[in-house]
Amino acid sequence: MIASSTSMVAFPLLSMLIIVPAIGALAVLVVTRRRPEYSKLIALLSSIATGAMSIWALRNFDQHDAGFQFVSQHPWIESWGISWHLGLDGISLFLVVLTGLLFPLAIVGIDPHNDDPGRDKPYFAWMLLLEAGVMGSFLSLDLFLFFVFFEIVLVPMYFLIGGWGYEGREYAATKFFLYTMAGSAFMLVSILATVFIARDNGIGHVTFDLVALAEHGSFAASTGRWLFFGFAIAFAVKVPIFPLHTWLPDAHTQAPTAGSVVLAGVMLKLGTYGFLRFGLYLFPEAARWSRSLWLTLAVIGILYGAIAATMQKDLKRLVAYSSVAHLGFIVLGTFAFTSQAITGSVMQMVNHGVSTGALFLMVGMIYERRHTRQISELRGLQAVAPVFAGFFTVIMLSSIGVPGLNGFVGEYLVLIGSFLTARWWVVIAATGVILAALYLLWAYQRVFHGEPDEENSTFAELRVKEALVLLPFIAAIVFTGVYPKPVLERIEPSVDALIEHVSERTGYVEPQPAHIVVDHAHGEEG
Repeated sequence: MIASSTSMVAFPLLSMLIIVPAIGALAVLVVTRRRPEYSKLIALLSSIATGAMSIWALRNFDQHDAGFQFVSQHPWIESWGISWHLGLDGISLFLVVLTGLLFPLAIVGIDPHNDDPGRDKPYFAWMLLLEAGVMGSFLSLDLFLFFVFFEIVLVPMYFLIGGWGYEGREYAATKFFLYTMAGSAFMLVSILATVFIARDNGIGHVTFDLVALAEHGSFAASTGRWLFFGFAIAFAVKVPIFPLHTWLPDAHTQAPTAGSVVLAGVMLKLGTYGFLRFGLYLFPEAARWSRSLWLTLAVIGILYGAIAATMQKDLKRLVAYSSVAHLGFIVLGTFAFTSQAITGSVMQMVNHGVSTGALFLMVGMIYERRHTRQISELRGLQAVAPVFAGFFTVIMLSSIGVPGLNGFVGEYLVLIGSFLTARWWVVIAATGVILAALYLLWAYQRVFHGEPDEENSTFAELRVKEALVLLPFIAAIVFTGVYPKPVLERIEPSVDALIEHVSERTGYVEPQPAHIVVDHAHGEEG
């Protein structure tokens, strides 16, 4: 079982991953406006310290332990059964590391571009509060605590889009906030219902503890399905899954570059992670019962996102729609209910965060130079900025899923693992890989090939600072694509434990590939 093995440490590592950026946000607010450069320095140091602790957690993570590690559990509101309960396993490990590394890169590599330097203070404070909320969401093992962090992230992202975004920022920020708040309302009702129903059916007392509810709570089939859908609506909006995706292209297009990088890199993963951590773990029967719905919506999202991306005139909006398609693959693998597919989904969450985050970063660099994102106004950039074009090419190919780069590994595992239980969905979804090559290569051809006109002839080459910010993305893309074993070894035990939990609760038997199925009648392997 997932909770069968936990490790606790004296140093509250996981708590500090949340507290350090939160304290950093407060420190940014109290620093004097007369020295705005201090705001960025404090934000950078806080995010670097958080990133260093996430790397320490990765280095000391026991890859053979499927349970939660570095556990921190303290009573919070005892009379309501609410506790400060944090834990890290293979499913959340690399999402935490990605969060820890992405924020310092976004802070050091992207300036808010204010007319008033005094506005840097709230910008960096919101960035750090956003990091604390994302970390808390990935680490929480208490339903109430998770809901608090899940909602906290909406506030800084709303203000980042509305305060530092582009011309349509107010509309995009409001749409983002209303969509996600509406979804979260369903989850809040389900959380409360889950807690009180579990109290009366198996646990005997009120508790918001995820592990206790999943291991000892008992729900009738129809009840569990209703509760599951309350959670699922919130996660589907956050992913977002078609047809609840319409807020995403607007939010991405109007958000400042750092907002888009963080939104694509980690915030969208709160939805896909939520399905695994809370949907499948708390309500395995309901998740299996409704899998056809989620598989169908995932495939529609893959095709729709790819087709819509092909039709976009704005380069940033094209990348935004590509996220709809890529996240469809993650949902497909999640509800395929095989260890291989779910492992691929977890890995693809990280891969998408790296590749698409880097794409948004480079699109932001293009906008800084040309003050336009219209594909029709960009041409011949490769001739005047070959190094810039080379970096863009590697990142684009990883997003397409070219073998040897990180995007291939995750998509391959999702497709090959899902084929055992969702064959026809996989056949249709595979066309999304072809469409991804179509819209990204076509966009690259229009933007970078050809002879530059007068406006594009002065396009600046990649600067040293920009290259240093992009190099960690390139390193992750190449290393994970060539040698994914260290990542997979740490993800697989927790995924296997989740599948075992689903099997124990539902009687589900995971199908095995044909080459290892034993023919008992003849004593041979098929």
